[in-house]
Amino acid sequence: MRHLAGLLIGLVVTAAVLGGGGWAVQQAYGSVAATPPDSQKMWIALGAMAAIGLVVGLVTAGRISPLATFVPSMVLLAWTVVYALDVNRALSLIPAEASVNQIVRDAGFGARTMLTTGVLALLGVVLFIPVLMPSRWSRRHDDLDEEYETTPEGSYY
Repeated sequence: MRHLAGLLIGLVVTAAVLGGGGWAVQQAYGSVAATPPDSQKMWIALGAMAAIGLVVGLVTAGRISPLATFVPSMVLLAWTVVYALDVNRALSLIPAEASVNQIVRDAGFGARTMLTTGVLALLGVVLFIPVLMPSRWSRRHDDLDEEYETTPEGSYY
């Protein structure tokens, strides 16, 4: 059950990094490029980045199933490998059509920026490190769960 919850958390973290992180990067980039810098947009984008960083940090350091970090790390690293092998194919995965909602397009453009600058590769490696820890795969050992047999009085053992 713990690994199923870890899988679901991993999907949420993947969506947060790609969707929320991409949107925040695009908003920050757009507010800096504006002629009068829009400080409110910048603060909102920085707050979104901080929230996503907090989620990634909690999942990385927490005692959740390692699938919570394995799923997003594999998505980010696989997309980076596809980008390294075939740039056009990797960039074609980003929704950029006019029929797509503007928020999704902003998230896509921000994800493109993170992909082309190597940020997704960095996050993928950071999220993969907890998977290598053997203690993350085993269940925490509680003293209350221990059941041991008591020896009867007069026993030789």
